[in-house]
Amino acid sequence: MHHRPDQWILILDYGSQYTQLIARRVREQQVYCEIHPFDTSLDSFSSHPPSALILSGGPKSVNDGDAPAFNEEILQAGIPILGVCYGLQLLADHAIPGSVEKAERREFGRSELIVDDDRDLFRNMPRESVVWMSHGDHIKKLDDNYRIIGHTDNARVAAVRHNSRPVYGVQFHPEVVHTVYGKQIIKNFITEVCGLEGTWTAESFIDSTIQEIRERVGNDRVLCALSGGVDSTVVATLIHRAIGDQLQCIFVDNGLLRQNEFENVLELYKKELNLPVKGIDASDQFLSELKGVFDPEEKRKIIGNTFINVFDDAIANDKSFKYLAQGTLYPDVIESISFKGPSATIKSHHNVGGLPDEMNLDLVEPVRELFKDEVRNVGRSLGIPEQFIKRHPFPGPGLGIRVISDITREKLNILRKADAIFISELQKNDLYDKVWQALVVLLPVQSVGVMGDERTYEFTAVLRAVTSVDGMTADWAHLPHPFLANISNRIINEVRGINRVAYDVSSKPPATIEWE
Repeated sequence: MHHRPDQWILILDYGSQYTQLIARRVREQQVYCEIHPFDTSLDSFSSHPPSALILSGGPKSVNDGDAPAFNEEILQAGIPILGVCYGLQLLADHAIPGSVEKAERREFGRSELIVDDDRDLFRNMPRESVVWMSHGDHIKKLDDNYRIIGHTDNARVAAVRHNSRPVYGVQFHPEVVHTVYGKQIIKNFITEVCGLEGTWTAESFIDSTIQEIRERVGNDRVLCALSGGVDSTVVATLIHRAIGDQLQCIFVDNGLLRQNEFENVLELYKKELNLPVKGIDASDQFLSELKGVFDPEEKRKIIGNTFINVFDDAIANDKSFKYLAQGTLYPDVIESISFKGPSATIKSHHNVGGLPDEMNLDLVEPVRELFKDEVRNVGRSLGIPEQFIKRHPFPGPGLGIRVISDITREKLNILRKADAIFISELQKNDLYDKVWQALVVLLPVQSVGVMGDERTYEFTAVLRAVTSVDGMTADWAHLPHPFLANISNRIINEVRGINRVAYDVSSKPPATIEWE
């Protein structure tokens, strides 16, 4: 499924850690955009050419032997261009080879931008504002076709524009929040320079996607695995709206779900969303396959394979399915085509974990162009209840990767109780929506404790809560101490089997959100 509106912006990725942020900022202006590796040929979009180009930053210096090269055809396309950091240096170096050199003072962090020309790119901006710099090179000689429109104390050339073409470059990162007027700059590029109007909304996405699903699926049937999370729920609702009961959803209880989750979610699917869904309790099958397994990757594989078998059995007698719906998101797509090369594969826990070829089903991935927050907005526009929209992400392997050792029913029950206390208290104290994801991990570490007059020898639970925008990076959530004290108290008093509670204060990177 590939829906490109008439007006869209192509972002060429030179390897910056901020490239996805550029895409998010453009989409906030309700203009569609896509990220592609820097060496993508514009010919590949000949049937639907982009309206403008943004060249991302990158970790290299233009003078490095292996630096991503400048693609000549970019300038011949005649469309507006915005070069960011490395992107600007490429433009300068292309105009005058050797004009970019190591700066005496590298600039990293906040800097004061002074605007020299407040037309177009810097329209409605104050003369001085804080921007986020990140570069070790500077431009020592600027081609006569360019003129400086902004500088800092340290960089004479902080922003430029071409005299006769809509080509601009900035030496800072407008896409990061530390650049105070960054949103304004990107908005100016889109509206003032490119003359684009923001028409790409959740509603327009829904209309065109429903159209597309109908055209693609025709009279065939689609199978959709539901997880209870926002992505699969939005996918199922979109497809159901497009083709009605040609869709069949399956919701599997793998024995690794949270407390009462199977029953509650199934009920919501049927009653609130009226989805054609079949619930399958396969917990015995999953847990017997997982018996005695300690290795996290091994657990993921077993869970993925068992899922496939359960799925296979569910439709064994039904040959009418031609398509399989999946909730692949844009970050997964970017990770799999990122310019680090095609070898960067999609993570193994992604959704169903890829179904086997022998099922011979074609994939329908209606939200593969969206970021998580955009999927949530589409869900709201589809009228999906807020409790679904705001649910924290929950991994496919579920509690299986939160029991840090071999999985038993007993450990899962201990973990479920602790998890339910943590989540319900977050909700009760209005903290649930402030956190990206919250979870409890059960460690195989037993320690001595005292309860009443008895010594205990029980498990340790670790609470983990993080804040994030998209899950790519995350910071541990600074939850109030009295709140944490209360959770610890409740878990130790109410959950037999846990006598010690710890709080995880590591960020991602280097730590991941989940422990396994």
